[in-house]
Amino acid sequence: MNRPSRRTVESRTPSSAGPPPPGRAPGGPRQGGRRSANPPRGQERPAPGEAGPGRRKRKAPKSRRKKALLWTGGTMAFVLVGLSAGGYWLYQRLNGNINTVDTGDVGNKNVVTANAPINILIIGTDKRTGKGNEGYGDKGSVGHADTNILFHVSEDRTNATAMSIPRDLITDIPECTAKQEDGSEKTIPGTEHVRFNRSLGENGRNPGCTMKTVEELTGVKIDHFMMVDFNAVKTLSTAVGGVNICLDHAINDPKSHLNLPAGPNKVSGEDALAFVRTRHAYSNESDLDRIKGQQQFMGSMIKQAKSDETLTSPTKLFKVADAATKALTVDKPIGDVKKLSALAKEITKTDTKNITFVTMPVIDNPEEPKPITVVPHPTQAEQLFSMLRDDTSLTEVAAQKKKAKSKQDALLKGTKAAAADVRVDVYNGGDVSGGAQQTVTWLQNTKGVLKSTNKANAPEKIAKTTLEYAPNQADQARALAEMMGLPGSAMKPGKTDAEGLQAMVLTLGKDFQAAGTPITAPKKIDIPKSSAESAGCSK
Repeated sequence: MNRPSRRTVESRTPSSAGPPPPGRAPGGPRQGGRRSANPPRGQERPAPGEAGPGRRKRKAPKSRRKKALLWTGGTMAFVLVGLSAGGYWLYQRLNGNINTVDTGDVGNKNVVTANAPINILIIGTDKRTGKGNEGYGDKGSVGHADTNILFHVSEDRTNATAMSIPRDLITDIPECTAKQEDGSEKTIPGTEHVRFNRSLGENGRNPGCTMKTVEELTGVKIDHFMMVDFNAVKTLSTAVGGVNICLDHAINDPKSHLNLPAGPNKVSGEDALAFVRTRHAYSNESDLDRIKGQQQFMGSMIKQAKSDETLTSPTKLFKVADAATKALTVDKPIGDVKKLSALAKEITKTDTKNITFVTMPVIDNPEEPKPITVVPHPTQAEQLFSMLRDDTSLTEVAAQKKKAKSKQDALLKGTKAAAADVRVDVYNGGDVSGGAQQTVTWLQNTKGVLKSTNKANAPEKIAKTTLEYAPNQADQARALAEMMGLPGSAMKPGKTDAEGLQAMVLTLGKDFQAAGTPITAPKKIDIPKSSAESAGCSK
């Protein structure tokens, strides 16, 4: 997969002190995940290298009410800053709050790529910085990937999917390169069959390593990351005036310091952090149960952040923006307020009712007698990944109906050549060893495409399968697409006609599973999900 190079480090002005200026700074919040119906788990075992309502005075304009101010998984905020009167001071103040990390060639050097989906990895670490955080997380940790959310915003900005990745997921962590404080680069060997949370912190791995791990796991190219530690939950929940949650039973968890009665509660500060951290208050005492609690918290946080009470208060907006930027660490291409604002403007085009929270489908680790960790669900995990790669919404939105009539999908309609007339060179740019030969054998023996040739491995791996063809090969392309179940997005027509016996080029991507298995992502998946507009009681 081609990766753009990173831009150079940008200077930041130190923060200033003083009261907020006139004008406003719209701030933004985030999301959580859901619970999996897995059998009860035992006590968690640490992996190597790891320790264990104000009244509304007036309605906001319709366009503002419909925009999502996104708070993700107890760990970060998207901040949209209005640079009006006093804006330069505000810019300096907030810009000086933001920390950045150079992730090298991982990610997108541009803030937003036009006419393309946006994929942001949200990372909440267990790093114990800040007053009062000594009782949480791993005492000596530099910060593991404790809370992880892949946030996908659709190309047309009508919908978004927030997929939580369990920290206790067993996966492979690929080799990665991390920039050191002295400017040098350190290559960190990959590790197989370990917990996902070790993709950050251990052996010097930085967020770029976590991004690369997610890309290898899902086949989804990550554009940017946003990372915060424990303080983000405390400061942001306080800045918005508290977050409403609902409990169907009382919780008393000495390990997370959470003690709340059943029914409605408003939490902020220490209680908010305890709520998103607790596992032992749930019957299974698992990270999957905790993700469900985080989902409820984030849905409620979004409601509070987009309420008139917040949006019409310059003072509250400043507090949210100040707290969020102080908590935020991002990759360098989005490492200042103006760039974060540009990104936020794209994200806030999505209506909150079309932001869907899910957890990556998993099952208990079959290698453990008493399951503690989890592994990807044998079928549903890849189905969900393929939907993200194909930009398929988990929410019913009008744009999805339009998508079926799009120019790209129209490429699949029309006359189709006979199998014997189809010429194609097949390259393997996916993860299935021998995929090109497997496909050629299947095409020749099963479909009668005798003029198909194995060209071995592609120069580099790609996320999605592509079919490149000339205008005068369109009938061949439609025939091959039908045979292989290719989506319209895989079709890459050229501008000049092919000459002589020139063949089309089919490059298998990470979405290729096996010859004869359609590449097209499913349109629906039967897994638990919820909207940012809903925040039910935790179980």
